[in-house]
Amino acid sequence: MNYFKELKVWQKAIDLVTETYLKSANFPKEELYGLTSQIRRSAVSIPSNIAEGCGRKTNKDFANFLGIALGSVFEFETQLIICRNLKLIPEQDFEDLEKEVHHIQNMIIKLQSTL
Repeated sequence: MNYFKELKVWQKAIDLVTETYLKSANFPKEELYGLTSQIRRSAVSIPSNIAEGCGRKTNKDFANFLGIALGSVFEFETQLIICRNLKLIPEQDFEDLEKEVHHIQNMIIKLQSTL
């Protein structure tokens, strides 16, 4: 069993969730149940699936949950692009978040390959 709080990828994903909530706080009210909710849920899904995978008994199960987390990262990246295109976030915020997203993607892929 792994200790998820010690995993750097989990820590980075938690930071991404925090940043997502802060950046999306000023989205238009009409997006509250649309894009705001969607991007927040996909962000939360990343560390949640990493943690859940750590709680499983086998590396195969853990790798499966890392795959789900990776899917959530790609979902998040897609929603981030939509936010940029709709000018809901400034370009610099987009670039900063996108850089973190790519780092998390690479970390998950590397972790999966070790299992």
